[in-house]
Amino acid sequence: MTYFIRFICFSLTLTLIGLTVVVSHLSAEPAQGDDLIGTQPSDWILSDWINSKLLELNDLKGKVVLVRFWTGPECPFCRASAPSLNEFYEKYHGQGLEVIGIYHHKSPTPVSRTHVQKLVQEYQFKFPVAIDYDWKTLRRWWLDKRERPWTSVSFLIDRSGMIRYIHPGGQYVKGDQDYIRIESKINELLAETA
Repeated sequence: MTYFIRFICFSLTLTLIGLTVVVSHLSAEPAQGDDLIGTQPSDWILSDWINSKLLELNDLKGKVVLVRFWTGPECPFCRASAPSLNEFYEKYHGQGLEVIGIYHHKSPTPVSRTHVQKLVQEYQFKFPVAIDYDWKTLRRWWLDKRERPWTSVSFLIDRSGMIRYIHPGGQYVKGDQDYIRIESKINELLAETA
């Protein structure tokens, strides 16, 4: 009889664990930004381009575009991700990837083009960088849709101009899962035709 009671208790425990996993999976919120996948981002409102002439989003159709919103040295995630952005640009630009850095200022001091140029040089960015004064583009693309925990967001846009992947913020460093996922998605989108 004791073995039978233990068996019933064990079976009930496994059933409860299974139900807990199912319920938590069903009630889990979608990943940050999943609501934007498959949509076309609105035009950006950017000025003071560095490493480039003025670019419009429409000018980049036919290319795969990695857009990274970043800020200055007070953001350790932006600093940590800078080498990955440089590597993606160097490795895939010749295959049709364009990397765009969009600077949004968080410091209490006024933003200046000179300040951003110094950061671009410090991070060794060779790709186009623009300043998002008053966060107009960041709000339109990311923050106006719903509350988000990060502003250092990255968007991966396909050749036809649709958002196909979003890294919702934080860092990606060579070898970590986020870096691997982004690089895999870049390769997938570069292999597609518009």
